[in-house]
Amino acid sequence: MRLDTSQQFRLEQRMKLAPRIIQSMEILQLPMMALQERIEAELQSNPVLELRDPGVDQEAPMLRDEEDDLRGERQMVVDGEKGNEDFRRLDDYTNAYGPEFSNSAAPSRARPAETGERDRKLDAMANAPAPEESLNEYLLHQWAFVELPDDIKAAGRLIINFIEDDGYLRTELEEMPKHTNEPPTIAALRTALTAIQSLDPPGIGASDLKECLLLQLEAESAGGRDMSLEKELVGRFLRDIEMNRLPQIAKRTGNSMEQIKAAIENLSRLNPRPGALVGQRSAPGVMPDVTVEMAPGGELKVSMSDGNQPMLYISKAYRKLAKDRTADTQTRQFVQKNIRSAQWLIGAIEQRRATVKRVVEEVFAVQKAFLDEGQEALKPLPMADVAGKVGVHVATVSRAVAGKYVQTPRGIYPLRMFFSGGTTTADGQDVAWDAVRVRLKEIIDTEDKAHPLNDDELAMELKQHGLDIARRTVAKYRGLLDIPPARKRRKY
Repeated sequence: MRLDTSQQFRLEQRMKLAPRIIQSMEILQLPMMALQERIEAELQSNPVLELRDPGVDQEAPMLRDEEDDLRGERQMVVDGEKGNEDFRRLDDYTNAYGPEFSNSAAPSRARPAETGERDRKLDAMANAPAPEESLNEYLLHQWAFVELPDDIKAAGRLIINFIEDDGYLRTELEEMPKHTNEPPTIAALRTALTAIQSLDPPGIGASDLKECLLLQLEAESAGGRDMSLEKELVGRFLRDIEMNRLPQIAKRTGNSMEQIKAAIENLSRLNPRPGALVGQRSAPGVMPDVTVEMAPGGELKVSMSDGNQPMLYISKAYRKLAKDRTADTQTRQFVQKNIRSAQWLIGAIEQRRATVKRVVEEVFAVQKAFLDEGQEALKPLPMADVAGKVGVHVATVSRAVAGKYVQTPRGIYPLRMFFSGGTTTADGQDVAWDAVRVRLKEIIDTEDKAHPLNDDELAMELKQHGLDIARRTVAKYRGLLDIPPARKRRKY
């Protein structure tokens, strides 16, 4: 076999995003609460960054000539008209600051070991919340206090490891001994499973929904409540309950409709996923990025929620140190790099603010009627239309609205809600699909529950409101609203 080496020339074009542009896109995509966390992390890691008290001009921001002296750069704004100029400036930065600027995904700065600067990873680990206890850990802690023979205790620990997050045990007991070096007997596993099913939360360790509900009913009975009818319904009539066949159930059990409905009401309070009760985190709070309201003259007013955002500035002392030629060279370089990193962060935050505001202004120029009439007045609005008006790429609009919320006179809503396709009414007006779903829900909410409307009848009702929608489309949106079909909505 012969090996040869040769040289080849090839001409190609590549577009490579510098880490600072990537950072700007990441900042743009962050919701308000995540942005606050990011700012807190930067304050801990970058000594030149400080907080400005809102409303108090503690120190003037860095002047343009001071910035040019330090870095010879200006704010990065990539748009359709000036894109080439921006990318030329990227090349200038690479030449000025070396390949580290283009290749490093982290802000350019000296190593902690060399400067004594705090390690970002250690800060992140120190500030991260402790992991919440899992369902398996929760059960094992209870199991440790159960008094049973050692072989049963060992079998129980094995079973608990197979219980899934929703609380169900879907692995057959006969399969479990294959997964341990000291396999317990099937008898020990069965005894252990019975004991595990008495742990908290009730219903844990069941193999299916019927067993899960029966375990919870047993726990209710142990508390002194008569749950005999509920047990009978779960044991014999789960499918009939699902299909809403209450008269047949009453006839076959010999109970009145009132008794059947009361028992089903008790069943509705049981939890079909008991494992979800353990390890759940509280829902994060929603903090709107922008507020939209109507001025007295009917003019649209869009304002950013800057009061929730810390105001950053670069310490005057460090700015002076960066220009002090009598200071140690390594110290000056360290400070200058941190100042550049801080300037990029402040610029990215300001660009995020401007971009989100411009996007929201264009959105509500189209969806202005929503402020007075609600979701029924929503119009179809593709992101491409807003991107064209703002002068940015569609992906930028997508990042600008990701995870963001807007405060309106009608409440707080996710920004993505205002972007959707739609249909045309009989009188030629464009209506968003969200408006169609709202109208559909209103019709179902006000229907005669003794004679609920089927999908064909719902389509006819929508047509009377000017919305000519096919039956299959009605069925699709009814499903998206988690509304059951007519036979399951009937009330006896």
